[in-house]
Amino acid sequence: MKWRDRSGSSNVRMSGGKAAGGGIFGIIIGLVLWLVFGVNPMTAFQTGQSITAGNSTSTQPLNDESRDSQFVAVVLADTEAVWQEIFQEMGSSYREPQLVLFNGRVNSACGSATSATGPFYCPADQQVYLDTSFFAEMSNNLGIAGDQQGSGDAENQGKAGDFAQAYVIAHEVGHHVQTLLGTSQKVNEARRQLSETQGNQLSVRQELQADCYAGVWANRNQQRVQFLEEGDIEEALNAASQIGDDRLTQGTVMPDNFTHGTSEQRVNWFTRGLQSGDIRSCDTFSGAI
Repeated sequence: MKWRDRSGSSNVRMSGGKAAGGGIFGIIIGLVLWLVFGVNPMTAFQTGQSITAGNSTSTQPLNDESRDSQFVAVVLADTEAVWQEIFQEMGSSYREPQLVLFNGRVNSACGSATSATGPFYCPADQQVYLDTSFFAEMSNNLGIAGDQQGSGDAENQGKAGDFAQAYVIAHEVGHHVQTLLGTSQKVNEARRQLSETQGNQLSVRQELQADCYAGVWANRNQQRVQFLEEGDIEEALNAASQIGDDRLTQGTVMPDNFTHGTSEQRVNWFTRGLQSGDIRSCDTFSGAI
């Protein structure tokens, strides 16, 4: 994947320190998490209080010149350019998310998380969170192979390939797009009326749509900057297949507990977005998936 010598986003932040606040704001945050984003009421109010009690992580501008940090900044900038274009075509404007890099543990408006959580998007603060060790984890623990095109980049040794890494970031940004379009709010409202099994099925559809949006981004970004190289698509498809629910359960297939979709479904929906470059092809909420 061609990414060097291109400008990075100014929206990448590094976690560090504590942010202080007051009790009444904790109640307000809790209400927003509960009523708008569908977070469990007890969790919502506990999160609100922990944030305003000084347990939320503050961030600072990116000042890290490492390969991974610079790579993340370039990929995030690419997502910003593509989604700005798409939203303009829809007669709207795109509000850019921030991406927070953390090491080991972080506190978000959706609660605390560790590196074991993996990358995630928090709709309550509209930020993507990514542990700095995740790219190596993709290779070491998830079995996602490194550069298929054999670029010889020494900094990628022991890590997943760069386009597989970009796919993960684009997927999380896809959740931000769902928040801006109102999809996430509708899903959360619907889940409050459903059983756990039905709610999980709705979550699968939401995750598959984020995969499709990642494919749309790849299509449009290729048209914009011709960043793909031989083997890149295989990297992303391999990554999608390795993080399917059926693969992660290591043979214990319990579809009622699936929340992200099977390997086949994730590959299919990423491919659909990649081939079309059109978000209208990403309606995972209608018909079979």
